[in-house]
Amino acid sequence: MRDSLQHDVRFLVHLLREGYDRKAWHGPNLKGALRGLTVEQASWRPAPGRHNIWEIAVHAAYWKYAVRRRITGEKRGSFPIKGSNWFKRPMVITRESWREDLALLDSTHRSLLDVVSRIHPAVLDRRPRNSTVTTRMIIAGIAAHDIYHAGQIQLLKRLMEQ
Repeated sequence: MRDSLQHDVRFLVHLLREGYDRKAWHGPNLKGALRGLTVEQASWRPAPGRHNIWEIAVHAAYWKYAVRRRITGEKRGSFPIKGSNWFKRPMVITRESWREDLALLDSTHRSLLDVVSRIHPAVLDRRPRNSTVTTRMIIAGIAAHDIYHAGQIQLLKRLMEQ
């Protein structure tokens, strides 16, 4: 049984990597969808009041942080950008600020991977405090979240071409 659960941890780590930065059968992952975008492309809005790619990237970083926090039981408040969920971007349109937000996404992903790779397998089927689903479902969900937003970004890139 322990080997099976340890296999489950490895599988969840695989899902996280495939959704973010490893080759995937489904097409571009989140990092691949963001690769090569200019600051102008990242800040383009399909319509007033709609999210841009930049905001999607920071939103993904925030939820990786939130999932890690939920799994570990950390207190809120350590995300480097004030607010939660959606963050108005860009505040200042520069290549440097775009690179900083992409670096934030990378670092929150690495931090989440670190926590998941070291998680005790018995925790997978427990619900974290204040959660309605198990840790296993939360981890699978954040991997799906990356894939969902990768597809959304691909659509926005197509819309820009019109």
